[in-house]
Amino acid sequence: MTTSQLLAYVAISVFCVLEVNSRDTFIAAVYEHAVILPNATLISVPRKEALVLMNRNLDVLEEAITSAAKQGAHIIVTPEDGIYGWKFNRESIYPYLEDIPDPQVDWIPCIHPNRFGHTPVQERLSCLAKDNSIYVVANIGDKKPCNASDLQCPPDGRYQYNTDVVYDSQGKLVARYHKQNLFMSEDQFNVPKEPEVVTFNTTFGRFGIITCFDILFHDPAVTLVKDFHVDTIVFPTAWMNVLPHLSAIEFHSAWAMGMGVNFLASNTHHISKKMTGSGIYAPDSPRAFYYDMKTKEGKLLLSQLDSHPKHLVVNWTSYASGMEALSTGNQEFKGTVFFDGFSFVELRGVTGNYTVCQKELCCHLSYKMSEKRSDEIYALGAFDGLHTVEGSYHLQICTLLKCKTTNLHTCGDSVETASTRFDMFSLSGTFGTQYVFPEVLLSGIQLAPGEFQVSSDGRLFSLKPLSGPVLTVTLFGRMYEKDHTTNASPDLISQTLKVMLIVITPIVYLLRHRIFSF
Repeated sequence: MTTSQLLAYVAISVFCVLEVNSRDTFIAAVYEHAVILPNATLISVPRKEALVLMNRNLDVLEEAITSAAKQGAHIIVTPEDGIYGWKFNRESIYPYLEDIPDPQVDWIPCIHPNRFGHTPVQERLSCLAKDNSIYVVANIGDKKPCNASDLQCPPDGRYQYNTDVVYDSQGKLVARYHKQNLFMSEDQFNVPKEPEVVTFNTTFGRFGIITCFDILFHDPAVTLVKDFHVDTIVFPTAWMNVLPHLSAIEFHSAWAMGMGVNFLASNTHHISKKMTGSGIYAPDSPRAFYYDMKTKEGKLLLSQLDSHPKHLVVNWTSYASGMEALSTGNQEFKGTVFFDGFSFVELRGVTGNYTVCQKELCCHLSYKMSEKRSDEIYALGAFDGLHTVEGSYHLQICTLLKCKTTNLHTCGDSVETASTRFDMFSLSGTFGTQYVFPEVLLSGIQLAPGEFQVSSDGRLFSLKPLSGPVLTVTLFGRMYEKDHTTNASPDLISQTLKVMLIVITPIVYLLRHRIFSF
């Protein structure tokens, strides 16, 4: 056999092995964890005390991981802050941190636990993956020392990162991601100097990692899909639900559909902070989801997904741009949705066709209700502008939503229940972006899998009468290129936004209380 023949034989053999080992489908698991929190103090505790708390949470996660593996899961995602909680400042989080190396070091902590210092949390996570032959995604804290030669080095001489880690089924560290878009209360962590785009390959597809607030921004979330062509996103989160458009299961399933990827969302479960809502989402429909504001227990979800999901290419403005904007005249009114000023028009009949516009965005709705109730009001709304409360990001939104009461001023307020069913709807808009996320949320904060569809010309429409009363039907668009830019540091931005929220929230509450208390 010649050298060229031998090389050809080896190449064919390797290809065949990869083909044999690759999977067309896989079983995914996510665990919504009721995190055991530390005592409410900002005083640093001894490392030994921190380890006790983390091991209590790891005991619970171990049960979920073991159960998922026994049911055939290939990968499990656990929540952001799932090992130690979130009540920290820079000093008090420090005992919970470990030095997490770059995965290129080729390390199995379960076999070599002391190779990079004292790393008991990483060792235990690695052993959970190895002993159960399952990929484990977890969220922990990373620490990296620095000194005065680094002009960005924090005064305490270290960087601290909100970090996701992934261990493969052999227990090997295969991915480490430092969260880019910190939420406004995450003062204990630093933003990485450069956005990290982290992927890992498996026999059941290519995966990317983002954390919680990352989902609202272009980097790294969109980059992972558009430039790195991942099949599945893993998403540890500590998501506080905000209705009508940003409840966890609603927005995360919409993002999966809009971006054309599988999405594995694992939320913390803490009902006093409105933290609940986990799911396994495919581009065509949610496969499993959980939302429960009544119980205090965690929940394990499993479902089968395609390893390489297909994605429909959508022109989000095609259909709407060919429609004539109907004059709403005096029917239009203003309303507020999560501090953003929407233009609304009331749906007055049991069936109808409506248009409402704001700036460059016109939203078109055709619908038919099963009945027009006298005790409920629905409206069609449009928003085209910069949202500037807990973050700064440009939105284009078309939404059909239920108003809180029969007073039009409550259109846009948080609503969890409804009684009106829709036999048919078709919603479209003249979006200036290709990044649009379709949401359908039913009464009781429930999704409607298999009951609606998106067409290639940009319509969100029902396939049949919906199985429950409607809270909202929404096209949630993001215009990343119009996001506010500033030369201010991320820490200054965070502090400014925090002050804004502290000042604005009570003012808005008092104004609404005065207006509607009668």
